[in-house]
Amino acid sequence: MKRITKMILSAMLIGVLFAGLVFAQGGVATSPSTQTTAATTTSTQTVAPEVKDALLEALTGSDGEYAAYAMYSAVIDTYGNVEPYVTIREAEARHIAALERQLDKYGIEYPSENPYLGTVEAPASLQEAAIAWAEGEVANVELYDRLIATIPGSSYPDIVRVLNNLRSASLDAHLPAFQAAADNGGTLSADQMQNLDLGHGGNGAGNGGRNDSKRGNRAGRGMRGRGGNRD
Repeated sequence: MKRITKMILSAMLIGVLFAGLVFAQGGVATSPSTQTTAATTTSTQTVAPEVKDALLEALTGSDGEYAAYAMYSAVIDTYGNVEPYVTIREAEARHIAALERQLDKYGIEYPSENPYLGTVEAPASLQEAAIAWAEGEVANVELYDRLIATIPGSSYPDIVRVLNNLRSASLDAHLPAFQAAADNGGTLSADQMQNLDLGHGGNGAGNGGRNDSKRGNRAGRGMRGRGGNRD
């Protein structure tokens, strides 16, 4: 009987000491598995590395939207507000905003300032510019073809939709505009723009999104330059 009593008292003493230790540490006892789960839980959406790389290249790559915006800005700074550069640069700002919304959505960091602005020069003539940008639009379509192929569409349908819209804008709107400009001495008149369905401010919200003027203004401080309506 004395032996049983000693065992009970020993168990009670151990319990009291354990409770005191937990209280002194200011917490509650948790199992190792619970602690691991808490440490790895995140409130932001996760994204596969290849998807992150694709979004960043579409925005900041040498054939991306930042670079295109900067290139068109260089032409406008040199030759004035000539078409199709003005309209296509406005579209580029919308494309930048469309990509930034996806990057923000998935918590991906990106440069908020356009690093290409002020670092590119306009071609020697508007004729040369139109020819060069037509070639650039072909390269842009190829860029989106490559990036889209790396993204599992079933997992990221929103991102694939945006990239497809930007690709279509390059192929169906910007490329024909620059080809027409190249055939017309490097520029297009207002009537020619209307005939191409590229009237001022048109053609460029392909991601079903809004024309985000705040983001668009930020694009003016940023990178790239090829043209058009790819969001």
